[in-house]
Amino acid sequence: MPEIFISVDVETAGPNPSGYSMLSIGACLVDHPEQGFYVELIPLSPDITTEALSIGGLTIEHLRENGVEAGDAMRRFDEWIASVVPEGDYPVFVGFNAAFDWMFVCDYFERFLGRNPFGHSALDIKSLYLGMAGGSWAETSLRFLSPRYLQGRKLSHNALGDARDQAALYSAIVSDAAQRRQPSTTKRSTS
Repeated sequence: MPEIFISVDVETAGPNPSGYSMLSIGACLVDHPEQGFYVELIPLSPDITTEALSIGGLTIEHLRENGVEAGDAMRRFDEWIASVVPEGDYPVFVGFNAAFDWMFVCDYFERFLGRNPFGHSALDIKSLYLGMAGGSWAETSLRFLSPRYLQGRKLSHNALGDARDQAALYSAIVSDAAQRRQPSTTKRSTS
């Protein structure tokens, strides 16, 4: 089944979907990051961590005024996925620390639509890099990867901007992996 890789990023009010709300979703096609999706959500709960507010820059007041109800947001996201994934192809969720973003997206899709178009798995960019390059888990942080693959830029913590940066990061790592698999073209001299 052909696969369509979709970079997804979320901003949230805290560390888990059982206690905190998803605040925004950004997504784009990995191969065509200009084709993107973005929505801000009205929080389901008043619970929010101070760290979450300081990271994303979104305020509860802004989201209550301008956000979309969670069920409508997930319907819109599902419709966007259907519009960019041809019939018979499979959408693959790609994330940087995918476990975090995926758990929120999966929870909201299951809760509001009764199904998750991404299924029950996600491709994690950090794990991909670790498998390709080796090293330590700490060396998969953006502090190490951004200078190598993103010209040193930091994530904006706007969900769509970060999804696009993740798409660029994923593509660069895949390209790097392909180059590492190429056999060396230098010939050894014989004496």
